[in-house]
Amino acid sequence: MNRPSDIIDPKTAGTLPGLFRERVQRTPGACAYQRFDPEGRCCEKVFWRELPAQAARWQAALRREGLHPGDRVAVMLKNGLEWVLFDLAAIGLGLVTVPLFVNDRPENFSYILEQTGARLLLIEGIEQWQRIEEVSDRLTAIERIVTLQPVCFPNSYSGVYQGGEEETTQTLAGTDLKSVPGRGDSDEANAGRRSKTDSEDAECDPRLAGLKSWLPEGDGEYEVRECGPEELATIVYTSGTTGMPKGVMLSHGNILENAFAGLQRVAIYPDDLFLSFLPLSHSFERTAGYYLPMMAGACVAHVRSIDKLGEDLLLIRPTVLISVPRIFERVHTRIMAGLEEKPLLMRRLFYLTVNAGWISFLHRQGREGWTPLLLLRPLLQRLVADRILAGLGGRLRLAISGGAPLSPPIARVFIGLGLNLLQGYGLTETGPVISVNTVDDNLPATVGRPYPGVEARVADNGELLVRGPNVMLGYWRNQTATEAVIDREGWLHTGDQARLDADGHISITGRLKGILVLSTGEKVPPADIEMAIAVNPLFEQVLVAGEGRPFLVALVVLNERQWTKLAGRLGIPAERTDLLNSPEVEQALLGEIARRISRFPGYARIRRVHAMLSPWGVQEGLITATLKLRRRELLERFAREVEALYAGH
Repeated sequence: MNRPSDIIDPKTAGTLPGLFRERVQRTPGACAYQRFDPEGRCCEKVFWRELPAQAARWQAALRREGLHPGDRVAVMLKNGLEWVLFDLAAIGLGLVTVPLFVNDRPENFSYILEQTGARLLLIEGIEQWQRIEEVSDRLTAIERIVTLQPVCFPNSYSGVYQGGEEETTQTLAGTDLKSVPGRGDSDEANAGRRSKTDSEDAECDPRLAGLKSWLPEGDGEYEVRECGPEELATIVYTSGTTGMPKGVMLSHGNILENAFAGLQRVAIYPDDLFLSFLPLSHSFERTAGYYLPMMAGACVAHVRSIDKLGEDLLLIRPTVLISVPRIFERVHTRIMAGLEEKPLLMRRLFYLTVNAGWISFLHRQGREGWTPLLLLRPLLQRLVADRILAGLGGRLRLAISGGAPLSPPIARVFIGLGLNLLQGYGLTETGPVISVNTVDDNLPATVGRPYPGVEARVADNGELLVRGPNVMLGYWRNQTATEAVIDREGWLHTGDQARLDADGHISITGRLKGILVLSTGEKVPPADIEMAIAVNPLFEQVLVAGEGRPFLVALVVLNERQWTKLAGRLGIPAERTDLLNSPEVEQALLGEIARRISRFPGYARIRRVHAMLSPWGVQEGLITATLKLRRRELLERFAREVEALYAGH
């Protein structure tokens, strides 16, 4: 029996706010979002019919700021309904949304705000404000900073917020926001306040405003400014793994066409429930986890935090999960670690289940014949696989991985357990998805076939080129960079090396600029080796180095629990972290690494390793907000440790 679908096509929608308006008109009584209440209870339902009036309040507040179509407004929030309402309000007025990662470094987000000339910034609260204060002198274009949680206000706005959960009393003291200095109002309107905001005892930036006072009361009409699909909707900055981030200009049409093409490949239904936990500032989550569910009429629940992802999976019980490989790697690590503590019979039963599930998967795909083991599959699914998948909520029918390569052994485990795990591929510059596997045509070692309407070919140097309605308008105020990546025929040069199979599947084989060249002349793809090593639950994070060197070395962050076990086997107290890089521990780590990369050529062997327990974080600038390694920054931070690994060679 076919499940009903209700997909809004790009022509009907016209623009992103047009998509929202059409969804409200079609299914006003359907659930749009689920969220935790203020006490953390799951889950309040928000219906489509409720959202236009809420978004209209945000639009009224934005109008009072004197913003005009084309102006940029920035958002630095964790995923939540406020992020969505801000975006819907802004794009409905013709403003351009500039998303920022909520935990980004001051030098990164200040660069973005400077480049885009954003006039307004929406933040969570004190954590973001403390980082903004470090670079506030650079944010000259910002005229208003709105906080969900009050931080502090100058004396003219009733004094400094002292903390606690309540909104500041008399926040803004009834002040008309249009009369705040710097808002472009008349001198007469501001004269009465300058004596206080410019005084020595002003405690905080006069641009600050608390959300509750900033939003006006009332039930206005949601405005959809008429424009074409080619108009700029958002500027999304790349993660900057290979240098300063660039502002990708995406139009309404880029995103609508990409979401619609995705729905032609992967079936999404009105009764589906998405769990949104990747940052909405990332184009993958924004298109596939926000606009695509709206286009299909599905419901979205926002996770409370990444730390509570495991708990929220059990409470929300989603049917669709969009993720990066790192999440599946962490779940896989927990599964493998738990398995080590099980009796031998249970371990064998687990591997039998995965093997039977994998064979069943290949049989359904038409790539494997029938075997008697398939008769055991339903029993093994109930006894073993379903109990493990219950940790993901127990209702997950579809999981899509993108943003980085997913290790084939990890994919095999999840698919063998019965999860429909599909790997896709894309770039911020392509709206972002280029290709994806499908449930009925899933080659996990590939990233699937190109989306409908997307052309793909491989250049003579092995680089993947793509062309289609999802390709960006260009880089914000950077014509040189735009011309370097989009040629005169409209082909976007991805920078990734790829292979196109005869049936159209794309296999990503490396990065043009991501290859290490050893002093011996051998070329090594570090990401492939790192991915293979990280399958071992002992290793949380891995960086392989060796450019211009005679051999490869690795920097690794160890899983603390697994380190304790390894230390026990070696007869070393786990608290003796000074022994992490002793010869005995290094040899043990090299042995574990060697087992994971035995299939690589001999010159790709890791000869030395430096271990640590402190994870590489976003705040330190060592990984991106989407958990990708910042290679240059890591090599700079640990230059001394790397040099020590080569000492004497």
